[in-house]
Amino acid sequence: MKTKYTLLGLTGLGLLFSCQQDLANYGQGSDLIKKENLEKHIQTLASDNFLGRMPFTEGETKTINYLKSNFEEMGLEPGNNGSYFQEVPLMKITASPASSMKVVSEKGDLELEGLKDYVIWTQRTEEKVSFEDAELVFAGFGIVATEYGWDDYKNIDVKDKIVVVLVNDPGFGTEDAELFKGNTMTYYGRWTYKYEEAARQGALGCLIVHNTIPAGYGFNVVQNNWNTSKLYLDDRSSTAYKPAFEGWVTLSVANKLFDLAGLNEREMLAKARKSDFQAVPMNMKASSSLEVMAEYDVSKNVIAKLEGSKRSDEYIIYTAHWDHLGIGKPDETGDSIYNGALDNASGTAALLEIARAFKQADEKPERTVVFLAVTAEEQGLWGSAYYAENPVFPKEKTVANINMDGINPYGKMKDIVLVGMGQSELEETLTDEADKVGRYTSPEPTPSAGYYFRSDHFNFAKIGIPALYTGTGIDHAEKGKEYGKELQDNYTAQYYHKPSDEYDPQRWNLDGAVDDVELLYHVGRKLALGKDWPNWKEGSEFKATRDAYMK
Repeated sequence: MKTKYTLLGLTGLGLLFSCQQDLANYGQGSDLIKKENLEKHIQTLASDNFLGRMPFTEGETKTINYLKSNFEEMGLEPGNNGSYFQEVPLMKITASPASSMKVVSEKGDLELEGLKDYVIWTQRTEEKVSFEDAELVFAGFGIVATEYGWDDYKNIDVKDKIVVVLVNDPGFGTEDAELFKGNTMTYYGRWTYKYEEAARQGALGCLIVHNTIPAGYGFNVVQNNWNTSKLYLDDRSSTAYKPAFEGWVTLSVANKLFDLAGLNEREMLAKARKSDFQAVPMNMKASSSLEVMAEYDVSKNVIAKLEGSKRSDEYIIYTAHWDHLGIGKPDETGDSIYNGALDNASGTAALLEIARAFKQADEKPERTVVFLAVTAEEQGLWGSAYYAENPVFPKEKTVANINMDGINPYGKMKDIVLVGMGQSELEETLTDEADKVGRYTSPEPTPSAGYYFRSDHFNFAKIGIPALYTGTGIDHAEKGKEYGKELQDNYTAQYYHKPSDEYDPQRWNLDGAVDDVELLYHVGRKLALGKDWPNWKEGSEFKATRDAYMK
């Protein structure tokens, strides 16, 4: 049973009728998901002609016009006040840090080497950002989470100071599933959250202590951020505070800092895992600088809608990001176009096919169904972030978000993965639909990696909208789980974010993609024909936000 908000006035009898009606109509429209259409869209969007679909390039122009023309041909309405486009103002910040950071203390000094020992960048746009003799404070995991009774910043003022924080959640590696969510990462474990919280606290800067196991990747991944450009939303009109810098420091350097501060790293970790932890001044000061260049441009989200027949002011929003990495470093074959066939031409193709299925189904949705293709996911989820900050459809009237980022290219699977299992009541809807066709839902293999916070549905979750995100299963219908896992591991090693992520009809098998897309179609269809309002589950870090405006 899903949570009902008092504003609906839904009776038990009405719910029963809705469920009976849905069961009676199950299967209608499922045959509209055509493999040949998915293939056509993937082949087109991932072709060299689309140049890797990078924002601000000819590839963007071709992509958004392709989406617009398909929505028009389907007979879907423009989703943004008469337009198929929502402009997304962005800024590109290129930060060139100084080659070193000097740390001084009563027990000695350290000269940290940029790239090797630490990596920093900035969201500020002035030509030079510098800090002199800024105090360092160890702030535990850098978390403020009222639902867990947790505040690492209590009783301390970190304004104009640099906070040093640990990666992941307090529960990671403790075998204590009741401490946050144990080894399953929460929003508070994501590095992005830690920078956001440091900014809310007025910190001058934030350094996360890198540790490969709880981070889920090596320091070499962090090093890719050194002296590079990053995209952000253009917020020149905003007065929100921005720290001078964000960044990471290696574990070995962090241990040297703890030693100079007279602190024991293991003791600090143990204390930081308790809710009564108090932030600790490290009695040392740091100095360094960054040269900054800022550029501004506008990208576009693409939005279409199918008007609801009875409750047109209530919305289900399907999302997929249309962008990829464009043209970059050539691989060993000389190929420099990052086509992004799986990531995310496949999800964008699924968005188009689901839109067509809704439009052509005999029974029209009672709620409005929105199809939103967002920009700049690869650069920081910025298209969906802009939409969440500037929603075309009110969040109070948005029933759910269903996000697609990579659709199964490996053939039929018995399972479909629920990313972030335990977050929302949408999971039960998906499980019910899977059960009807003899499939099952399974948890993600690596919940500690925090994949629920790494695609566009996350920005809907942050404003309280229940969001469903699935992944490709591993229980291969013919060859089992070990084979299914090998397929996914091979994709990560050979194709992920490489020019080799191209559509190959000899390598791809879209039978499983059709199955998964049909499931997601039916989840949205059930919501679109019903009166139910799913909520977040108890313990979700997003529930309080939703409850606050849905009372």
